[in-house]
Amino acid sequence: MRLAAPPARRRLDAALDDLSRTFRGMTAHPDEHNCECHWGSAEELALLKTPDVELEPDLLRRAWQAIDWSDHAAVLRRILPQFARSLVAGRAEPLFGLEEAGSCLARGHWQKWPEEHAGPVREFLHAWWARSLTDPDAAVPAHEVLAACAEASGSFTPWLADWERSTGDLSDRRLAETAAEWEYELLGDNMPWSVHFYELDEGRMRAELVSWLLGHAAARLRDSGAPTDLQHRIRLLGLTGEARWTDPHWPGHRY
Repeated sequence: MRLAAPPARRRLDAALDDLSRTFRGMTAHPDEHNCECHWGSAEELALLKTPDVELEPDLLRRAWQAIDWSDHAAVLRRILPQFARSLVAGRAEPLFGLEEAGSCLARGHWQKWPEEHAGPVREFLHAWWARSLTDPDAAVPAHEVLAACAEASGSFTPWLADWERSTGDLSDRRLAETAAEWEYELLGDNMPWSVHFYELDEGRMRAELVSWLLGHAAARLRDSGAPTDLQHRIRLLGLTGEARWTDPHWPGHRY
């Protein structure tokens, strides 16, 4: 007997289907252009102006990574159904990190779209994030999904609120993995990645994350038995200046 898919996977499948319905028939602006020498051919550009045609993976990658579209929102709506499925499957191939995909969404100002368009994008991001926390077969590490979602929305708050509601051993392990991935940059008073979209408030976003790590996350790491040295590194985020560097548990990071 075939087992039913886990709830998070069913939610994500439904969100992907909703993106396909919502953005069916969308195209890039008829006058959209890009450099043939650096971006691609006129024939490839014409595909972005043709609705519902599947793009080759390399063309999809070039379309979402380009930062110089005259109407980025229209290009984003054109590629969103296929782009989202590529993200979920771990096939997006960013140059550095998946925050680049979030920056693509942010450049499209999707949160300012009419709700019938913004709503499905929001639900997709929340569903993708939920699956990364609860499904051991998720293709993309949770910290990468969180970076994409935070960059896309300009805030950590909604995603950290989801994490607080997502309990269980796997979600706790994802927290320890994310803290271990990001503690080096955070202890250097940096964001865990280079913020790509110039309109994002990097300082505010980092403060959101650090406050949550020192509060909810610190208690959860302790209660779930995370390594003691990792717990100390998160604790050190609450110290500044010399107090941090001279703490007996300072890990010796150099910046």
